[in-house]
Amino acid sequence: MTTTEAGATAPSGESGAAEIVTDHDRGIHGYHEQKGEHLKRLRRIEGQVRGLQRMVDEDVYCIDILTQVSASTKALQSFALQLLEEHLRHCVADAAVKGGAEVDAKVEEATKAIARLLRT
Repeated sequence: MTTTEAGATAPSGESGAAEIVTDHDRGIHGYHEQKGEHLKRLRRIEGQVRGLQRMVDEDVYCIDILTQVSASTKALQSFALQLLEEHLRHCVADAAVKGGAEVDAKVEEATKAIARLLRT
């Protein structure tokens, strides 16, 4: 077996066509190493949203609620950008190691995700 720069292993076969196995093939996603940090961040955002519910329930002034909506939205956007960066560095990079149609599919997938983020 040989190891590629991305940590992928390829069996050395007699046919000359080596199959590249990447972390992504093993079900390891780009956010894997920061999973705990991401969950902590999402729990904080969840708390912000619960705070919004409480503010409405307590008849807080509209502008104060809107300020908190803005903060929650920014927090989600920031999380999304971090996740997108990890996707590009890991999932798209793994596909690039493999080459072929898979890299095109991952780039198209990432492009569509960016378009969705821009619409929000």
